[in-house]
Amino acid sequence: MTRNVFVIGLGLIGGSVALALQKAPRTKVYGYDYHEQTRQLASTLKVVHEVVEDPAEFAKEADVIIFGTPVNVTLQFMEQLKSWELKKSVIITDTGSTKTQIMDKAKELKELGITFIGGHPMAGSHKSGITAARPYLLENAYYMLTPNEGEEIEKLAMLDNLLKFTLGKMVVVDAKIHDHMTAVVSHFPHIIAASLVHQLNFEKKAYPMTSSLAAGGFRDITRIASSNPALWRDITLQNRKELVGQLDTWLEEMNRVRQLLDNGDENAIEAYFSDARDVRDSLPIANGALYMPYDLYVDIPDYPGVISEVTGFLAEDNISITNIRIVETRVDVFGILVISFQTNEDRERAAQCIAHKAKYDTYIS
Repeated sequence: MTRNVFVIGLGLIGGSVALALQKAPRTKVYGYDYHEQTRQLASTLKVVHEVVEDPAEFAKEADVIIFGTPVNVTLQFMEQLKSWELKKSVIITDTGSTKTQIMDKAKELKELGITFIGGHPMAGSHKSGITAARPYLLENAYYMLTPNEGEEIEKLAMLDNLLKFTLGKMVVVDAKIHDHMTAVVSHFPHIIAASLVHQLNFEKKAYPMTSSLAAGGFRDITRIASSNPALWRDITLQNRKELVGQLDTWLEEMNRVRQLLDNGDENAIEAYFSDARDVRDSLPIANGALYMPYDLYVDIPDYPGVISEVTGFLAEDNISITNIRIVETRVDVFGILVISFQTNEDRERAAQCIAHKAKYDTYIS
């Protein structure tokens, strides 16, 4: 018997989930998106087996419905679900990055006999939209499921068995705990990155050259400030209570740093940076809530053609790259070339390739 999976919202995440689930046996993946162009692309690129024009009409045929829409849009669809004709056995989930509001709304659906289990695949990309969707995007990323208390174990297991074809690391967690953890590692860092950029913008009014010096570390640490403003507006508002708590803790930490500076104790200041380094270096290298490509840093000399030389070696070994940038390069000194890869395996192969053919030092940050 064929299982009908219906993905509503075919952007980066929804499209990637749809592509991945096509690997599931006896499963047909249908898709809908509000934008006609996206529906056309979904058909052309075979992101789904079949495109749907009327989501409410097709929903009655679905065994699993997955919302790949922004949280605010998902909440609107959840209200509409109350009047849709659905199979009694249907399982509904989402991919939103905040879960408390979603799961509160899910309680209303539960009263009508509709099963809704929250989901959040914690992966992303520097690109967006359906053309950036990839079947392996969620591979090795944490895929969080947030069922409400009392949810049927059988339904949770059925959803887990389907979503495992994304190759994500399936984890079950309470919605409020999820929102707290993602506030710490994803949502709050976006606020910090944006604030650093605002501070730079303020400083350059008096010191115009400051922005010219904002390379290397500053660009890396503030990279996420270039994310979609509307998306992060919504995430910030949806998780604002957790973020206010994080801000309070951050202000306490900054007061502690200020005290260290006022005291001028060199041993205490060094210990502060040393402790931070140790904690940071102990973090696992994996896809998580923050999009982290598999970056390889390459020490290269500054001469014409060096970049094409390195990328040529990678091409000879059939190693695909997703991004490339220069962190710093000056005449007669070594610069740093940063090459991003889709998988850790590709990065390891690239490091071996460059060490063997180019003799340049490489390292992982």
